[in-house]
Formats: sequence, C-alpha cells, structure tokens
Amino acid sequence: MPKAKSKVQINNRRASFDYEFLETYTAGIVLVGSEIKSIRAGKASLADAYCYFDPLGQLYVRNLNISPYFWASWGAHEPKRDRKLLLTARELKHLRQAVKEKGLTIVAVRLYIAENGYAKLLIALAKGKKVFDKRQSIKEKDMRREMERS
Repeated sequence: MPKAKSKVQINNRRASFDYEFLETYTAGIVLVGSEIKSIRAGKASLADAYCYFDPLGQLYVRNLNISPYFWASWGAHEPKRDRKLLLTARELKHLRQAVKEKGLTIVAVRLYIAENGYAKLLIALAKGKKVFDKRQSIKEKDMRREMERS
C-alpha cells in the first residue's frame, strides 16, 4: 500500500536568483531518525546549501540546516553536519567532470518527501549569474507581477 503523499517541500528561493540552472538531479540523502522527523515537521533550511566531492569521489551536501527534533530523547543530530547524497555512478562521474569546469557548482534547490516516504534532495548543476543577469531577473519578475495585476 503506498504511503500518503507528503506536502513537505522546502525550497531554496535564493538559489534561482543567484544561479542559472543547467541540469537538475534528484538525489537520495542519508539521514538519521531524528533528522527525517524534523524534515517531515518542516524544520529544515536550504539557505547557503551546496554540494562538494570528498577525496573518495562521494558527493556531500554542506550547510543544510535540519533543526533538532524536539521530542528526540537521545542521539540528537548535529543541525549542520555534512550529509551524503545518493546518486548513480554515472551521474556522479558526470557531475565531477562538470564541476572541474570553471564557474560551475552544485547547489541544493529543493528538499521534499517522495511518495515512497524517503527524503529526496533536488540538486542542480549551476553557473553563477552576473550582476546584470540578476537585474534582468528582477525586471522580468516585476513585469510578470504587473501583468498579473492588470
């Protein structure tokens, strides 16, 4: 029997303003029990979260803040610890080669609970925007808002 669909979606709104997304990937994330309970309660933040490769070639997310679960009696987790991401070997190889290029990084875009009950992290291979690109994004957003009003 499938689990009930969760409405938990934690977005990184700042990432779309600061970066241009080239490719997106859905990654599993290795968590402990109190972390998944905090995510289901919506107590997580993706502000300043980014991904990096360790020397062994594994992908980790850094600065993903998951608040400690209030009802956890023992074994509470560290809120900002580095967490391992689960991707296929082909995807890891592609991302590792892309990050070696100048100006590309991997940012966390959205954290959500999938239909099967597991926490998933939507990550994007991104290129940083220049100041004039950010101004253009603001202008487009304002124009869209004006069109909706009228």
